[in-house]
Amino acid sequence: MKKKKWLLLSLVCVLMLALAACGGSDSKDKSKGEDTKKEKVDTSKLPFEAKNDGDSIEGGTLKVGLVTDSPFQGIFNWELYEDGNDKDILDYASNSIFDTKEDFLIADTGLGQLKVDEDANKATVTIKKDVKWSDGKPFTIDDVIYPYYIIADKDYTGVRYDADFQNIVGAKEYHDGKAKEISGIKKVDDYTMEISFKKVSPAIYSGGDGLWGYAAPKHQLKDIKIKDLIKSDAVRKNPVTVGAFVIDNIVKGESVKFKANPNYFKGKPKLDSVVVEVVPSSSSAAAIKAGKYDVVKNYPANDYSAIKDASNTTILGRPELAYSYVGFKLGKYDTKEGVSVMNDTAKMNNVNLRKAVAYAMDIEQVSDVYYEGLRTRANSLIPPVFSSFYDDSLEGYKYDPKQAKKLLEEAGYKDTNNDGYVEDPDGKEFSIKLAAMSGSDKDEKIIQFYIQNWKDVGLKVELSTGRLIEFNSFYDKVQADDKDIDMFMAAWGTGTNPSPVGLYGKEAQFNFSRFVSDDLTKLLSDIDSKEAMDSEYRGKAFRAWQEYMSEQATTIPMYFRTEIIPVNKRVKNYNIDYLNETELQDLELVADEPVK
Repeated sequence: MKKKKWLLLSLVCVLMLALAACGGSDSKDKSKGEDTKKEKVDTSKLPFEAKNDGDSIEGGTLKVGLVTDSPFQGIFNWELYEDGNDKDILDYASNSIFDTKEDFLIADTGLGQLKVDEDANKATVTIKKDVKWSDGKPFTIDDVIYPYYIIADKDYTGVRYDADFQNIVGAKEYHDGKAKEISGIKKVDDYTMEISFKKVSPAIYSGGDGLWGYAAPKHQLKDIKIKDLIKSDAVRKNPVTVGAFVIDNIVKGESVKFKANPNYFKGKPKLDSVVVEVVPSSSSAAAIKAGKYDVVKNYPANDYSAIKDASNTTILGRPELAYSYVGFKLGKYDTKEGVSVMNDTAKMNNVNLRKAVAYAMDIEQVSDVYYEGLRTRANSLIPPVFSSFYDDSLEGYKYDPKQAKKLLEEAGYKDTNNDGYVEDPDGKEFSIKLAAMSGSDKDEKIIQFYIQNWKDVGLKVELSTGRLIEFNSFYDKVQADDKDIDMFMAAWGTGTNPSPVGLYGKEAQFNFSRFVSDDLTKLLSDIDSKEAMDSEYRGKAFRAWQEYMSEQATTIPMYFRTEIIPVNKRVKNYNIDYLNETELQDLELVADEPVK
């Protein structure tokens, strides 16, 4: 949808930091010298919009750079995609149904309209008439219903069949093979469907409670077995779309060329085509200054200085619906039962140990010096952009090595052989295996900086594979609960629905820490309860959950993020304001090639 960002598995550039010379305590002292004089970016002055005068050319190709040091997976289906790279590509051919408005609530301006009967626990979705898919086939309510059957299928290979989805009446029975249809989904006519839920909460107005926000071309997919969808040409090579553009050509893992969709319901795009191309983080700044791209996605915030004076570029900025974090492995995901299961003997199943890890991290220095104000230490698992629910009173885990040492001592982690590292409470050698992503050439230095932080308080932290892990492999290992991972560094895109149940619920595959408890389940339920229709009640429920997660320290928030998007000066108008984003069909260019 226009401004909708449903749950992502990840954001690219999870730790694209720029710590120079972070090889130990000496380098740490140096970093507090000359570098600390860097002027911070005033993020409030970063514009939302790039405006460039000039007569628009007819057609043209928008050149988009996608900054990543890994090939994209190429899963071009909203029900199955799993990472931010594929999502950023999919956005150009979106099958979204709803637009959003203030507070990221569903608006009536999109392909579909939502009406909710709170008393009856029902919702009605009505779609526009006379809309066509990119292949000319008519778009009907069957295409809105079909994704529910994909996700609820017993052979579904994705990650979106969770507690939220099971809130749909009959979804679980269909998934378990006890019913041939999802009883809570009814086709009213060719343009209308009705959905019955077990309960309706405020989350439904942000796309939660099990409501799905995308359509799938049933005529293209219906004869493909659900277990085979992810390998099919309909997903990998030639997906049909109701979006502004349609995939024309794919160079696997490297680039995607789109052509304008002449059947787009908002009008044929003014551009002829869009090309999205992978660009390594190490060369992204040079590519921008050389005029290779019109728009660059996922540009590393640590490299802002390299492009801030580029005369051919306007740097846009906005708060990200995201946060970076450190997670601790406390159990495994039971694929048969579809739930996370705690392991009482997990290495990191000690709350004071986890808190010590957090207090030992000098995130303030990294944020202030090396991000120039584009990252700030996070105190919560709710980004401040959700102002109604973010708790700014939480203290969080500020850098305090003395407190880290105290907590380790209280938990029984002591250096009994005077080698500089603590042993576990049983007196045995103790080390923590950390999984972190590779990316730019600066990532190794950043991780070594934090490893030195932990060493300073007596914690021996080692990379789980002996080195940083490639983006796709990293998430495969984390999701599979690899035995060589005790903790990991990653990031979440929250989407426009602030409800955390899809990331931290017992049934959520995205609950990578595998932390579960009765208290957590109750707190998550309170956020998306009938009572939470009262905004004051829901606000208190959000605060209670944030306080609980902070105290449990199973997922430690690291950074709140400002997203920067470099835009070449041949793009006529490009607005990233969440409330006024430029729609793809309206994009225009004022020159045949990007300005150099």
